[in-house]
Amino acid sequence: MSTLLEESAVMAKTKELCTAIVEQESFTKLQSQVEKFLSNDEARLQYQSVHEMGDSLNQKQQSGVELSESEISEFETTREQLLKNDTVTDFMAAQKELQAIQSTVTKFVGMTLELGRVPTQDDIEAANSGGG
Repeated sequence: MSTLLEESAVMAKTKELCTAIVEQESFTKLQSQVEKFLSNDEARLQYQSVHEMGDSLNQKQQSGVELSESEISEFETTREQLLKNDTVTDFMAAQKELQAIQSTVTKFVGMTLELGRVPTQDDIEAANSGGG
């Protein structure tokens, strides 16, 4: 591990950030939605089935095979059924939110390392608009 990472101030602040994240009530709710999904075999299998079906249709289409109306209809029906499952939709929303948190923190730290300073709101807006 590099000297900078070994320095207690950097690691202490990193742990402080991680603690702040996991102590948020909204984070706890997101984690429970993920755990509820992961412990529900039926929901996981339904989600996996739709995901695999979508991948299969996508591969067929990318290889130049025209999809039949029945294949498309079956996928849409199966997907609609999936989206009626609250455990699955809660999981998908939680997953999206957790990925957004991770992306934001990663982006902020990355910008700090690139700029050599803490990014300002202007820096963040410029990066978000493609200007940085």
